[in-house]
Amino acid sequence: MLMILKAFLVGGLICALGQVFLDNTKYTPAHLLVTLVVLGCIFTAFGVYDWLLDFSGAGVGVPVSNFGYILTKGVLLEAKRDGLIGLFKGVLEVASAGISASVIFGFLVAVFFKPRK
Repeated sequence: MLMILKAFLVGGLICALGQVFLDNTKYTPAHLLVTLVVLGCIFTAFGVYDWLLDFSGAGVGVPVSNFGYILTKGVLLEAKRDGLIGLFKGVLEVASAGISASVIFGFLVAVFFKPRK
């Protein structure tokens, strides 16, 4: 039960900070999306994201910042295993399931639903 509460609070804090960012700046949601992905990459590089995952689980595993974590983790793992070439292939190897799902579901939604005019 405590893990659920921590996940709710951490995930809610990320969303609340994102909303404050959007309300108090002239940036668009796309800017926020990129900011969260980049922050996920930076936190992963410094080892903070692993601690956050252990602390709150899905609280940081569900928001878009997790995509930055997955990309960076793949690069770090492959770079350790294969050296310089791992920097390039690590991104796609680890994150391919998420990218594939996004493309497939985006296509299906575009096929079955009509956009608003």
